[in-house]
Amino acid sequence: MLKRFRNSLLLFLQLTILVYLFLLVFLYFYQRNLMYHPDENNYFDDKLSVYIEKVKIPTQDGLNLLGWFHEKEIKKNKTILFFHGNAGSLENRIHKLNHFRDMSVNFLIIAWRGFSGNEGKPSETGLYEDGESAIKWLIKKGVDEKNIIIYGESLGTGIATHLSQNRNFAGVILETPFTSMIDAAKKFYPYIPVGFLLKDKFENKDKIKNVRSPILIMHGEKDQIVPFEMGKKIFEMANEPKYSYFTKYDNHMMEYDENLVKALNSFLINLN
Repeated sequence: MLKRFRNSLLLFLQLTILVYLFLLVFLYFYQRNLMYHPDENNYFDDKLSVYIEKVKIPTQDGLNLLGWFHEKEIKKNKTILFFHGNAGSLENRIHKLNHFRDMSVNFLIIAWRGFSGNEGKPSETGLYEDGESAIKWLIKKGVDEKNIIIYGESLGTGIATHLSQNRNFAGVILETPFTSMIDAAKKFYPYIPVGFLLKDKFENKDKIKNVRSPILIMHGEKDQIVPFEMGKKIFEMANEPKYSYFTKYDNHMMEYDENLVKALNSFLINLN
């Protein structure tokens, strides 16, 4: 009887280990499908109330990325370069872009490779290339680097932080930033060695100290995807001058209400 129990227990442990190993292999090869969601649609029927020109942003590896460009006055106004998060299309950001209409800014928002009909597959290095290509496009358009404001949303904060290191940008805006993708993944996969398996790490906490531009960090305490403590940590680690817009009730997708828009406007005014 005892021998049968031991054999059953051994079989159970062997099966558990095999299932766990299979799960690790699955996560390793499928992880980017879990991280990037180009077909997800969180918003419906938002209509653009600001004029945009659809443009193509060439990358060094031969892609042409879709971008929306709004120009007021290139030389007079600063230009926001908007890096969106890990899900959805450019249309999903219309409710944010419409608020830029009443601000004294130009803006360019780009869709990542694999998003909004773009060719290619997203990866950390690929998204860095996409972001750098957008910066080069703006400079070629006549925008000085010192007049570019880098805006990162969620996953986009990883690209924004990386590309803002040791640069002379006018400012940096991070909306719901994370400390690193490893830290964020551990919240959802606490029993998985994500530090070993993860390909795209986006180590914001190691890079934020190299960002010298004025910075605004926005985060809601009710964020259920990126814990508020991560945004607070990034703010604490950021160099001066730094500003925060922290709210008690916003979830991961922050409410673009009067208070948030006021915080954005105040930051932009301070840059001038």
